[in-house]
Amino acid sequence: MSAERLRVALLGAGRIGQEHAKTLLGLSQVSLDMVCDARLEAARQIAAKIPGAIATSKPEDVFAADEIDAIIICTSTDSHADLIEAGALTNKAIFCEKPVALDLERTKKALHVVDRAGVLFQIGFQRRFDSGYAEARRRIEHNLIGRIDQFRSVGRDPAPPSAEYLEKSGGLFLDQAIHEFDIARFFVGEVESVQAWGAARFSQDAGRLGDADTAITFLKFKNGALGVIENSRRAIYGYDIVTEVFGERGKLVVHAERKSPLRHYREGGSEEDHFYFFMDRFKDAFHAELESFFLCVEEDRPPSPGAADALEALRIGLAATRSFQEGRQVQLEEIR
Repeated sequence: MSAERLRVALLGAGRIGQEHAKTLLGLSQVSLDMVCDARLEAARQIAAKIPGAIATSKPEDVFAADEIDAIIICTSTDSHADLIEAGALTNKAIFCEKPVALDLERTKKALHVVDRAGVLFQIGFQRRFDSGYAEARRRIEHNLIGRIDQFRSVGRDPAPPSAEYLEKSGGLFLDQAIHEFDIARFFVGEVESVQAWGAARFSQDAGRLGDADTAITFLKFKNGALGVIENSRRAIYGYDIVTEVFGERGKLVVHAERKSPLRHYREGGSEEDHFYFFMDRFKDAFHAELESFFLCVEEDRPPSPGAADALEALRIGLAATRSFQEGRQVQLEEIR
């Protein structure tokens, strides 16, 4: 790697790419040297804030640049695997937003290229870096609630995405619930079987695509614990996320307190504000995950969550999708 600051290229200048760009500009050990987006003007808007940064619409420009040490992939899901492989083959450390791909074989192929090339790889499950989730994991590791018997997680977005987004998303279980599946593994362990139910309660687009906007997934873990996950594409009051881990000596609950430390009491009741979207709720976590990634690059040690985490969360998502479609319990061993 570079002797001084790590030289980085950002691929994707959309909503999450812009958020990551802000983080990159604030990290002293990193130099954001290239920004790539199919919409050249979007890349230029970010690059214009950085003296000497190059904007391009061609990913091949990034991979031809030997001076680039690491890439941050924030493009559309259907491009992730190709970009991961190109990054690995040009010896660049890789951070990629979830998922690697929407099918198992393509995911395995891309991660095999990463493994053979020996480059560092991190998948973007940012919740692991939220202070609440990280502290809960620490307490679980220190056995402070004993044997875990039950896991529960709720994930609800404020409004359903566009039809165009849904068509490419892979469905609720691979797009939205996959974050809950990762946290389930992070807290409890490997999953043995899945039973999922879903319905299109309000989104005509989801119904037309055979997708769900509302779902419940039951998990049976290999260690005997049981879990339930609730997802919805619509919560009119804003982003709703709560995770609970129940053990023999107590429980841990992770949820967002009100956005501002203020409750307004007035005639007729009281009011408080609320996180409206995940970008708001997990702003600090997005920053922390990139800090962790670059520390691993500097120290040449495997980042976490890594390839195995990307693969296993996808397997659970595929099992849940199959369960929803076929109306039966699905063993994880079926998803190979």
